[in-house]
Amino acid sequence: MDLHAGERVLDVAAGNGNATLAAARRFAEVTSTDYVPALLENGRARAQAERLPVTFRVADAEALPFGDASFDVVLSTYGVMFTPDQAAAAREMLRVCRPGGRIGLANWTPEGFIGQLFRVIGRHLPPPPGAPSPALWGTREGLAALFGDGAAAIAATPRDFVFRYRSAAHWLEVFRSWYGPVLKAFAALDAAGQARLEQDILDLLGRFNRATDGTLVAPAAYLEVVVSLRPAR
Repeated sequence: MDLHAGERVLDVAAGNGNATLAAARRFAEVTSTDYVPALLENGRARAQAERLPVTFRVADAEALPFGDASFDVVLSTYGVMFTPDQAAAAREMLRVCRPGGRIGLANWTPEGFIGQLFRVIGRHLPPPPGAPSPALWGTREGLAALFGDGAAAIAATPRDFVFRYRSAAHWLEVFRSWYGPVLKAFAALDAAGQARLEQDILDLLGRFNRATDGTLVAPAAYLEVVVSLRPAR
């Protein structure tokens, strides 16, 4: 994103603040938002520990409580892609970003590990009819549909995030406890369904794991996205 000191930055669906903190360390003026207050409190504690000045605010990504063109940069890392109304969330990001500003995203791809995890979960717990896949944000076609009208350019670069855990079972334990899509899937299934889902996820982890010593080293593909907005006329 090539952030500059003093830029006004909004982190949408910020979770516990990874992108928020990265921007604040570059001396940007950061507002961190999420609709889950507990996650924002975690981010606030992390910012305080580093003595970083950050504004935290509960906000819905589909109806951001900010005026038009309020920010130079809008960010979201593996966050806004999970909004139910994807078009509304994209419109809001475009609206609050100033003309000539930038929107930066990290989105899981359909073919990568997390995209495949969504498919596994969908086989056990089908999404509501007509619900778009979050992984559409990880495709160039999906990005063009969401941002094309307001963008001067969309740069999408394939990257890998590598999950490193003690084992596949350890990864599943952590994600079953803390990662929303996995947690909710297990909570919605009976004991037999949970056992089948667990085995399918472990099989998936086995296909992506490149470690041979019993640990987990699993690359997960994502798109690093920079949407450059059209300048003011």
